[in-house]
Amino acid sequence: MKRRDFFGAAALMGAALSTGKFASAQTTEETDKRDIARLRLCSQLGGIPGGTLPEKLEKLKKWGGEAFEVGAEVTDDAKCKEYNKMKADFDLEVSAICWGSCGGQLVSTDPAVQAAGMDEFKRVLEGAGKVGARGVIHVPTFNGQSELSNQELLERCRDYLPKLGEFAVAHNTTIILEPLCRYETYFIKQVAYGASICRDCGGREAGITVMGDFYHMDSEETSDMGAFISAGDYLNHVHLAGGRAEPMRTLPGQNGMSFVDGFRGLKYIGYTGFCSFECGCEGDREVEMPKSMQFLRDQWDLA
Repeated sequence: MKRRDFFGAAALMGAALSTGKFASAQTTEETDKRDIARLRLCSQLGGIPGGTLPEKLEKLKKWGGEAFEVGAEVTDDAKCKEYNKMKADFDLEVSAICWGSCGGQLVSTDPAVQAAGMDEFKRVLEGAGKVGARGVIHVPTFNGQSELSNQELLERCRDYLPKLGEFAVAHNTTIILEPLCRYETYFIKQVAYGASICRDCGGREAGITVMGDFYHMDSEETSDMGAFISAGDYLNHVHLAGGRAEPMRTLPGQNGMSFVDGFRGLKYIGYTGFCSFECGCEGDREVEMPKSMQFLRDQWDLA
């Protein structure tokens, strides 16, 4: 067995233990999906230079992007129609809706507050379906938004996520749980933990998936490769940003952080979802963004 395959198999075993799916001794031949994996780059709209939406998307397409990520404005039918027109004009997709926690309402102990959060989440999920987004990114709580314990938050997620997941599936989209670093949340901090919640709530078929963000993973994961393998089929989105080294959370390639280990994990699970820029930039985005895209393609080739 090659050295890289050995570490891949070891990471796979760790992932199996964390998600409850123990692999057979056949391992690499049946689980290694590198041949089908693809690097599909996209970006949040705010990170693309340009004065108008068509200008932004024209540049994104020229640089090799395949999709754009938007926000909760998809609750506006007019905005959904605009995005769908842009998708057709530039042959792009909407990758995901970056939404968040709704102020922590979904884990509130006040039934009226939680009900309001559920209704708002449904409106965003409905909008996601209208623009063909693969999912709505959700953080159950940021720091300071809840006083519940980790176990209490977990129990609340197990209660409300299946209900919203069913609604998501009915609208041809999903919920995407986002693990964050400890400086932003005390709840879901690691990809494997997010994946275990997906498993408990029925997984992708039930509309519950997880994502990884390289910036947060740099603080919380011992191995980016292992983290992505731990997510397996539950992985539905990836955010791209440099890690803790200065300058923090900048374009990949601008702070010396390597993406090779993480890309090895994405290749191993046969990931074909989107990897989206969610980061700052040192210098002119017109120059630096295409450079960063090429850097990521080079890192993918090394993985």
